[in-house]
Amino acid sequence: MNDTFVFDYSGAAPLIKPGAEDLEPEISRIHHALHNGRGPGSDFTGWLDWPETYDRDEFARIKETAKRIRDNCDAFVVVGIGGSYLGARAVIEMLKPSFYNQLPAEVRQGPEIYFVGHQLSGEYLTGLLAILKGKDVCINVVSKSGTTTESAIAFRFMRRYLEDRYGEKEAAKRIVVTTDEKKGALKQLADEKKYECFVIPDDIGGRYSVLTPVGLFPVAVAGIDIDQLMAGAAEARQAYMDERLQENPCYQYAAVRYLLYRKGKKIELLVNTLPQMHYFAEWWKQLFGESEGKNNRGIFPASVSYTTDLHSLGQYIQEGERHLFETVIQVEQPGTDLTIFKDNQNLDGLNYLVGRTMNEVNQKAVEGTLIAHAGGGVPHLGVRLPALTPYHVGWMLYFFKKACAVSGYLSGANPFDQPGVEAYKKNMFALLGKPGYEAEKEKLKNQIVK
Repeated sequence: MNDTFVFDYSGAAPLIKPGAEDLEPEISRIHHALHNGRGPGSDFTGWLDWPETYDRDEFARIKETAKRIRDNCDAFVVVGIGGSYLGARAVIEMLKPSFYNQLPAEVRQGPEIYFVGHQLSGEYLTGLLAILKGKDVCINVVSKSGTTTESAIAFRFMRRYLEDRYGEKEAAKRIVVTTDEKKGALKQLADEKKYECFVIPDDIGGRYSVLTPVGLFPVAVAGIDIDQLMAGAAEARQAYMDERLQENPCYQYAAVRYLLYRKGKKIELLVNTLPQMHYFAEWWKQLFGESEGKNNRGIFPASVSYTTDLHSLGQYIQEGERHLFETVIQVEQPGTDLTIFKDNQNLDGLNYLVGRTMNEVNQKAVEGTLIAHAGGGVPHLGVRLPALTPYHVGWMLYFFKKACAVSGYLSGANPFDQPGVEAYKKNMFALLGKPGYEAEKEKLKNQIVK
């Protein structure tokens, strides 16, 4: 086992059996069902071997197109929602400087990167268009069908913006589409307009698609080494092939969180200790929320940032209802750091920290917090990686994806569908008067919440 990525569940030891031995046979059964395509949703398990089986020719084309955009555009806009943008945004924000878009072009050495189509705000879109004024712009629209409401509306506006500004022919050179290989509204438009296209694999669902062109293309445009990202995922795939629970930390994570759920721990707080990991938590919440939240069951995925949220949610975590546990991601070495210096007046009383780095202080703050929370009855799990590099991030993405699949099966859910997501869409379409939804609109007349 490669020791660059560590999972530790000792912080939950008082509530579970060491190694969770009683789940060994079930975990082994799930392992074989997952890898032999016998479990629910098995048509969507292409991500399992993707780090080895991905299309090398398309991968090369992703890098070539990304370089062209990096060399010729000032701003790059990703249009998508859910799994169509969260993975890419998570990786970019983890691996690029916190204020990347504000850096001078000669420092960035690539375009500013923006995201749209992940909500229904006219104010947000208006603001984005104002930011883009005077900049050379390229966009990537990501959608399997091309009809997802939020991203389809945003793309309609972005396409008109580009065509009005550059003309239809030039705009077509600035639009890259990631969609279904053969069908759908977006594929039809791309063929008509001759947009550059990348493929969303049929056997990989949106929340598992970060290592496909869905995520890889925006990440490559950001100048991140996608070869290393895939190398980390490939190493993780190999590392987590062992069906034995005692030898597979990925399966241990799935098993321990299941045991905690049985003990009444219904909420999992993913704890970030670095601000650039905020969107990783958003990606993780979709991954587990859509995979497990079914049949009126499932752990509720939430997230907090330490130490920021200790000044708002810390009180509740310490002394509120005992229905939660924490999974803490710690990065041993930050990309950059600052050393605390001496102040002769010392009015803030911080001179006792002289010579220590901010990262050291942060780590001790988190360590002290976890000790306090454990004393208050909040178990914690630990995930540790040496640094935020493309390799380690690729490893971590694979770890959580596979753990989520196993965890879903363990809880009796199909981790690859999301039937509940359709309920709000049907109501929205009816209320907006979409053709074909007249009957649903009649049914909603007495149910509308004012």
